[in-house]
Amino acid sequence: MTGTIVRTERPAADDIVATAREAGVAGAGGAGFPTYSKWERVDEVDCLLMNHQESEPNYFIDSWLGSEYAARFASLFDSLLNELLDVVVVSAKWKDREGLRRLERLTDGTVYSPAELPLDPTEESGVVFAYTDNTYQYGMESVLLNVVAGTVIGDQLPMDHGWLVQNTETLYNLSRAWTDNAPVTRTYVHVGGNVPRHRFLDVPVGTSAETLLDAAGVTAGGPESVLVTGGPGWCFPVDTDPSAFGVRKHTNCLMLLDRETVDQHTLGGDRIDVLATRDWTERAVETEPSERIEPETVRVPLVTNPDIGIVKPSEPTVAVGECVDAGDRIATPSATGVSIPQHATIDGRVTAVEEASISIRAE
Repeated sequence: MTGTIVRTERPAADDIVATAREAGVAGAGGAGFPTYSKWERVDEVDCLLMNHQESEPNYFIDSWLGSEYAARFASLFDSLLNELLDVVVVSAKWKDREGLRRLERLTDGTVYSPAELPLDPTEESGVVFAYTDNTYQYGMESVLLNVVAGTVIGDQLPMDHGWLVQNTETLYNLSRAWTDNAPVTRTYVHVGGNVPRHRFLDVPVGTSAETLLDAAGVTAGGPESVLVTGGPGWCFPVDTDPSAFGVRKHTNCLMLLDRETVDQHTLGGDRIDVLATRDWTERAVETEPSERIEPETVRVPLVTNPDIGIVKPSEPTVAVGECVDAGDRIATPSATGVSIPQHATIDGRVTAVEEASISIRAE
């Protein structure tokens, strides 16, 4: 971590799109949509909204990244402003401001308190910090845009209203792709719920849920335990065995919940909301990555979120028995639809090439 801004070559729109696609950047949260597809419309927008909302009470990924890599974000904003954008708005909860003080100083940003929102983006320039009330429902981009700028997008997209919205980890990955030529091979994941120890882990994409649960002290889930992906207010059941579920680029949190609680708090579309069932801040939690997981095997998904119909799986370019290094391209974007490449997330040998994933065993 450095105390000064590292200047980078100023990007053109086509460069950002190509960089994001080549690195396999996908939304690191929410739907996991391929990032390059959003930036293809950057010429239509004036404002970037960095969603720094920490949308669940047991998430600390955004807070840690914003504090630890303030200079990296400041450099990225500096590169984007004037060339591609007029305004960058960073929106966090008021309680999380302390972790952004350094970024405020590095960017000489304008600060808005919750009482001063919504702001008028046409009256702003440079970097703006828009702090909201400490409400967990502000994580959705449609809600956040309304709170921050009074923008109602309805059934449209933020780009239709002059906004491009990215969460903090996605912009971190975009910055690493731009300045370091680094593909997305790892992500940050919280492990919580009914586990002996809450964990905040740095893991390769494709790491099994079983490996992460083991790191949280879980020896067996038990017949009454339900594995879910997501946080207390917005999570979904995992319909495969923990050994078969691989972490995806948009996996922020895995939790174990008891069956009765899940049954009582399942909403439409299998969404589970257990936010009000307990005080999620009463137990000790890890607020920064405490361990870098190096699993023996990974199962790298060929598409971050298969539920998005227009997003197509990437096409494998490796065969069983082939040796790969972390960062090597192992699948190329599909020739149809929105698609990104995939990269090896550990050093090892390819052990399976299947319809939905590529498996690698460390050697």
